[in-house]
Amino acid sequence: MLTVGLTGGLASGKSHVGHYLEDLGCFLIKADELGHMVLMPGGEAYNATVAEFGETILNPEGTIDRRRLAGLVFNDPDRLEKLNRIVHPSVRKRTESLIAGFKARQPGGIAVVEAAILVETGSHKRYDRLIVAVCTEEQQIQRAMERDGITRDEAMARLRRQLPLQEKIKYADYVIDTSGAREDTAAQTRAVYEKLRSSQQ
Repeated sequence: MLTVGLTGGLASGKSHVGHYLEDLGCFLIKADELGHMVLMPGGEAYNATVAEFGETILNPEGTIDRRRLAGLVFNDPDRLEKLNRIVHPSVRKRTESLIAGFKARQPGGIAVVEAAILVETGSHKRYDRLIVAVCTEEQQIQRAMERDGITRDEAMARLRRQLPLQEKIKYADYVIDTSGAREDTAAQTRAVYEKLRSSQQ
């Protein structure tokens, strides 16, 4: 089995690449979705997060208001680091469990883990290959504004807190440029998929 990390930057198109790889037969694991799960009531990171950040982050029904939580840590690197230390180990365990289950079912398959900060955390080293999805900075800003309903300044602030795409490319085995038409992104993704398949033989 081949394990592949898929990363990029803010609104750089990694989710589209992930969907295309899934359509081609890869087993796609989305770290962000696992992050949502571990923060749900009963999730592995729920109690520790509430204990650390207080009940003001809770909605009336007891779920964590992710936007409110993000507001607390966004401009505070120390608090962000605390949140990451709570959430990331649980996400990693779930990821490893999903990969193990997939390997048992399809020993010759390709598991793709889509995550935003694989390079920043050094997690990219855990995977056999790394794909980085890229586009222009202006496209990142525009896409983030449209997708998340944020201002240009907010998008710029998020970008400045990330490792630049040009730096992430240095770690990539494959780079997929999503700045063009979706058909072009799909074609590049298929080409990478074929290379991944051939590398298993």
